This record gives sequence, structure tokens and C-alpha cells, in this order.
Amino acid sequence: MMKDLTEGKPSSVLWRFSIPMFVSVIFQQLYNIADSAIAGKFAGESALAAVGASYPVTMIFMAAAVGSSIGCSVVISQLFGAKRYGEMKTAVSTTLAASAVLAAALTAAGLLGTDGLLWLLNTPGDVFAEGAVYLKIYIGGFLFLFLYNICTGVFTSLGDSRTPLYFLIGSSLSNIFLDYWFVTSFGMGVAGVAWATFLAQGAACILAFFTLLHRLGRVKTEEKPPLFSGAMLKRVGRIAVPSILQQSFISVGNIFIQWRVNSFGSSVIAGYSAAIKLNTFTITSFTTLANGLSSFTAQNVGAGEAGRVREGLWAGIRLAFLIAVPFAAAFFFFGSTMIRLFLPANAGVGKALSTGAAFLKIVSPFYFVVSVKLMADGVLRGAGAMKQFMAATFTDLVLRVLLAFVFSSVPALGSSGIWLSWPVGWTMATVVSCMFYKTGKWGRERI
Repeated sequence: MMKDLTEGKPSSVLWRFSIPMFVSVIFQQLYNIADSAIAGKFAGESALAAVGASYPVTMIFMAAAVGSSIGCSVVISQLFGAKRYGEMKTAVSTTLAASAVLAAALTAAGLLGTDGLLWLLNTPGDVFAEGAVYLKIYIGGFLFLFLYNICTGVFTSLGDSRTPLYFLIGSSLSNIFLDYWFVTSFGMGVAGVAWATFLAQGAACILAFFTLLHRLGRVKTEEKPPLFSGAMLKRVGRIAVPSILQQSFISVGNIFIQWRVNSFGSSVIAGYSAAIKLNTFTITSFTTLANGLSSFTAQNVGAGEAGRVREGLWAGIRLAFLIAVPFAAAFFFFGSTMIRLFLPANAGVGKALSTGAAFLKIVSPFYFVVSVKLMADGVLRGAGAMKQFMAATFTDLVLRVLLAFVFSSVPALGSSGIWLSWPVGWTMATVVSCMFYKTGKWGRERI
């Protein structure tokens, strides 16, 4: 079901559109957490560390998928808001074709470079082999992941946040079931976790792809639009390339942080792996709401209704704060309990437990700060103000990476110094994002 986000009370329209997206991310993150939790509980601390050590590499590949999805969704939203349906359909088909080529190239490069990437990460020898197995299977299914993200981006661009929810529910439940089955019944360990994701994501991709084709076929145009356009690819690329670079630089930054974490040993890696999955759950929730705000912004900017976006921003911040409260409270007061979900029930996990709990206690109070940043970023991205969007993102990234090394070099802080870099980076980047938003230049952008 496609929905015009340029009509109706902005706050009500945005909330109705965003809440299904938030529910979607809950299911998406549940199976991400299940990967680590089942690996840690049933295959041991080393398996949890192997999945965690692979995480920054998987995020590099995810960056390309998410960046491409952002690029197409902003352009498609503006074309849909302007009711230029022929160009909109060309944008979709052009993005799908280009994405398939890019995904295939990245898959080949990833499979050839798996061991090298783990070596560059300073991955400890006791988790290297399992990490390599996990990565190779994950990268082998990257085409499914990439195209699924593109399809989801198109659905939300057209004001449909419910269809991706249904696919995610099915994919997440299937993934969790397969995780448990492969690991406990077949003893497949880390490989079982990776294959579960491969199969569940593959099924969701195929269903989403054919559903999207069916929906687009029902959109009537005066003439049959071209399936591929170099000019349209350039237009999408204007948003997608900076988005891919932004997402990739974040992933590269996380690799540097993971390298520093790895230097503290496998127990710290395991604790960080558990904590970062929980933190990612929260941040992805905010990011998903920001993506909804981007689609809302893009449609309204495309329709010449930039004034509606300001009310939408405040509605988005209120919703983000409501979501931040339970996450912040649970992680701050019950962090150890949350980390125990990932660890085997034995006496040898004290270091991993204390590491994960310390991370959560340090970063969780600042969820309210970073949520404001991400909402402001959503407006900038939706309006096509990519220079400002990237500047705010890089402020956070550069500070976090540099300070992670500086703080953790202080003997009294140790690994906790890495976690302290998060609040500082988030706070400074929030100031930058809000300053860019206040200039109002984003309202004059056009794709």
C-alpha cells in the first residue's frame, strides 16, 4: 500500500508511518542478537567472540547496502511526492540493476579477502578460524542482503512501512529458529549461525523483490518508462555515493575501534560483542525512525511543502525519546543481566560480563542526545543536503575513533576508555547537526 506523506497532520502522519518501521527493526535486531546469544550460550565464549570479531567487517558490506538504499529512497520519495511516476519507476529499476552489479563485485572481493581482513583487525588466534567461517558464509549471501535493503528502501519511499514489517517478522522468526536448530541439534556452531542468516535473508529478499515488482506494475504511467537510465543512475548516485561513503567510513572507523578492542583479549571481545549488539539495537531503532523522517521530508520537499518538515522533526524527536527511555533504563540499571543473556553459564565469564556492563552504563544515558542528532540528520538527508549530513556524521566518527585510542591508553581507564569516546562523539556531532538544521538551507534543496 503506497501512501502520500504530504497530506494530513504531520505528527500523526509521521507516527503512523514510523511505528511499523520501529516494530520492523525490533524483529531485525532480535535475530541479530539471537546470532550472538545462541552462539555464546550453546557454542561458548570463543564462538561469541568470533561473531563479534567479524561484526565490523560485516558492517562494511552492510554500509554499501544501506547507503544505496538511502540514495534510491530519497530520490524515489521526492519523485513520488511530485507525482512523477514514470521517472519514479525508472529510478527503481535502475537502482535494482546497479545494485545487483555492485553486490556481485563486493561478494567476490569479500570472499577473496576474508582472512586478510581478519588479520588486519588483529583478531586473536583462538577465534580466527571460526570468524573466517562466519564471514565467508555471510558474504556469500550478500546479494540477498543488498537487494532486500533496496526493496525495503523503495517500499518506505512510497509510504509503505507495513510490507517490510511483514517480511521482517517472517525472516526474523525463521532466523532464530534456524539458529537454535543448527547450533543445538546439528552442532554446527558459528557456521550454523551464519547459514541461518543466509537462508532467512535469502527467502525474505526473494519475496520482497517479487512483491515490489507486482506493486510497481499497478502504478499507471502515460508511457512505458525505460528500465535503465544513465541520467537517473547519476541522480540516485548523487545521494547514494555520499551515503555509501558515509556508512563505509563509519564501518572503517568501527574496524579501528574493533582493532583496539581486540588488543585486550578474547574476554573483552566477547563482552564488547554482547554490549555492542544491544547498543546497535537502540541506535538502529533511532536510525530507522530517522529513515522514516527522511522519507517524510523527501516527499514534502518534493511537493514544495518544506514547512511541514519542521513539525515532523519535533514529532520524530518525541517518538525517539519515548523509545530511548526503556533502553536507557534497562541498560543502565540492569546491564549485567542483559549481558548474561549472551554468555555461557559458567564461572569463567567474569571479565566478559564486567566489560559489557561497563560499556552499557557509560553510553546509555546519552541515547537522548544521539537521538536528536539522528532526527536532524534524517531531515538533512531527506532534503538532499548531503554535505551537511556527512559533516555531522564525520564529526562523531573521527572523535570516537581518536578518543578511543587516547582514552584507552590511560592505564587507569584501560578498555573502559574506549567506551568513553561514544558520549563525547555523540554530543559534539549533535551540536553540529542541529546547527546545520537551524540554517534552514536544507529546505531549498532539490534532487
